[in-house]
Amino acid sequence: MAEQRPGAPEFGNDRDRAPEVAPLAPVAFLRWTWRQLTSMKTALILLFLLALGAVPGSVVPQDNVDSVAAGRWREAHSTLAPVYEKLGLFNVYGSAWFSAIYILLMISLVGCILPRTRVYFRAMRARPPRTPANLARLPEYRSFTVDQEPADVLARARERLSSYRTDGYEDSVSAERGYLREAGNLVFHLSVLIVLVGFATGSLFGYKGGVVVVTGGQFANVANQYDEFVPGKLFDPADLAPFALTVKDFHVDFSTDADEFGMASDFYADLEYQTAFDAPTRTARISVNHPVDVDGAQVYLIGHGYAPVVTVRDGKGEIAYSGPVIFLPQDTSFLSEGVIKVPEASPSQLGFGGLFFPTYGLIGGQPSTIYPGIDAVPGDPGADSLLSLFVYRGDLGLDSGIPQSVYSLDMSKLEQVKKADGKGGTKNLRLDLAKGATATLPDGLGTITFDGVSRFVKLQVSSNPGEKVALAGMILALTGLLGSLFIRPRRVWVRVRRQDGRTLVEVAGLHRSSGGDLSGEIDDLAAHLEDRTT
Repeated sequence: MAEQRPGAPEFGNDRDRAPEVAPLAPVAFLRWTWRQLTSMKTALILLFLLALGAVPGSVVPQDNVDSVAAGRWREAHSTLAPVYEKLGLFNVYGSAWFSAIYILLMISLVGCILPRTRVYFRAMRARPPRTPANLARLPEYRSFTVDQEPADVLARARERLSSYRTDGYEDSVSAERGYLREAGNLVFHLSVLIVLVGFATGSLFGYKGGVVVVTGGQFANVANQYDEFVPGKLFDPADLAPFALTVKDFHVDFSTDADEFGMASDFYADLEYQTAFDAPTRTARISVNHPVDVDGAQVYLIGHGYAPVVTVRDGKGEIAYSGPVIFLPQDTSFLSEGVIKVPEASPSQLGFGGLFFPTYGLIGGQPSTIYPGIDAVPGDPGADSLLSLFVYRGDLGLDSGIPQSVYSLDMSKLEQVKKADGKGGTKNLRLDLAKGATATLPDGLGTITFDGVSRFVKLQVSSNPGEKVALAGMILALTGLLGSLFIRPRRVWVRVRRQDGRTLVEVAGLHRSSGGDLSGEIDDLAAHLEDRTT
């Protein structure tokens, strides 16, 4: 075996080894990162991620849209809820990861648009390309001879190509048009950025709130009047427009078609509102997708339901509570669930929880909905409705300082009221109250009367100062898209020279986009120069 030379590589030689790559300097690394971020490929990936990230916002109930639904989802999915909380899936559009994608996309678009804009303006100022040496190689080519002088033919060519940007040479004319196609592309990309800015402006300086108002009830546009209120990061609730409104009436029609039985086919609410204390009262009718603009804020009708009217008297016979109570619909039959809290009752605070059946029948001895809603059956609205409640006594926990939902009871200090079961034992007391009925509670706790049925509407009040910006961006996007689709960039050349006592004319064209057809345009130009047409 040959002896290895001192200093020689242990295996192979230097040519067999991969070259070592020196690490990038910090400045070079930052430049590389910027080029990657501002590439069109990265912008498309970020746009896809933004669309993908918005999916949970339409699947998982959002706290800032419907906090009650979000709370119910948490209760029904106790294992997943903590994970979703950490991922920010209950507030997708306000989460850190969604904001990061949003900001990176804006930076990427700016980095894409600016260089392309510089290139576009340089191209706008540039002269059309010189006439190729061999026009016969181009896709569209025509040649013929005429009796006119070369200068006259070139003059006729420039006149015919007046809609093009032209450049003349001694023996030829070069023409080009369709520069606005690239402008359309730039406008489209710019419009995406404008739309993002519009949405960001609305998120930062706007607000959104939801409130449930019983028919005949009033609402004032102050933060503490909302059931749920989500201001923008830079919005001060003190800047809320000072208006007040009253829900005068509400109307709903339920479908009786076999395929859509029980679905609300049409509903609307009549409002009265004032934009200031001494301002005149105005009226408006709102329905789904038809809001009313009140002092810069849009008031939407997004839901409705029933509010049973009850009167609770305590053990002393005093009225401890009287009025409508909102019960939230659970299904398309408007079977509704809710609670009644009576902290002023004596000798003990009272709580009621249960179901409201807009129309009912007894199935197997248990109440069950048999019609979709009160207006779906003839006769007196609410005449066959039922309020089924369980009764609780004790401490409602309202003085604990811990906020609690008006749609649930804190059961930690409550005891369920029972009654004799007729077998020497007890069972949970359930009250099934028809309209107008009164039930007496055991142990001298008082009485409860189901007086009637009212309705409630759920209103969404929102202000989005960026909506006009977003609208302008959408219009620009449509304009840019139409421009990039229908504007066809093309180039045309005309060359002349004397041959055998006549003038040889060569006409050629090149379409710079796929799907274009220049044959008709080249034929028209050739016919004009050959003086076969005027």
